[in-house]
Amino acid sequence: MAEMWNALRPDEKRIVTENFTIQNFKKNQIIYAEKETPEMLWCLLKGKVKMYKSGIGDRVQILRLYRPVQYFGYRAYFAQEPYVSSAAAFEASTLGAIPMHIVDDIIRKNNDLAMFFIHELSRNLGGSDTKIVNLTQKHIRGRLADSLLLLADNYGLEEDGATIKIYLSREDLANLSNMTTSNAIRTLTAFVTEKLILVDGRKIKIINEPQLRKISKFG
Repeated sequence: MAEMWNALRPDEKRIVTENFTIQNFKKNQIIYAEKETPEMLWCLLKGKVKMYKSGIGDRVQILRLYRPVQYFGYRAYFAQEPYVSSAAAFEASTLGAIPMHIVDDIIRKNNDLAMFFIHELSRNLGGSDTKIVNLTQKHIRGRLADSLLLLADNYGLEEDGATIKIYLSREDLANLSNMTTSNAIRTLTAFVTEKLILVDGRKIKIINEPQLRKISKFG
């Protein structure tokens, strides 16, 4: 939030503050849904959020994960189209929201804020390009290793320096890795057998990160 905040002038900070609302979401509660009209710029203050899309046969693909403090929900507004994906809380989360028409007004007068969003959109596009290649060209093992490392890089590790700080269901892990839940379970079991990870319910502990990165790299 600091990066965007620093791009604002004093009068613009006042406008944002006056129009900034805080909302709490329960675990799995939808923040916005596909085909809705985008109206708000969302900022994740506490918790975890997933952006996802339903495909053929209602199969879900997790497109992006958000952590504090990241902004989302604005791409569709700038594209002048309805949302093409949905967002929901992974766990109980606190979000801030600013009406996009206010953000739009400020952008038209503030080049620094415009550059902030150009940078964010460009970075997200680059990440999406990489994800497309990974999901379409890597084998199941590579995709799952990718997802585990992404979760560790995105959300960090517990105090033991190994346990990933997000506890996903096997279905969510499969939806992130573009595979069936049964394939995710089988591959996780194989990683445990190979002593790459330890699994305790939804907790996953990485015990051989170099080998996991090797599997991720070579797919």
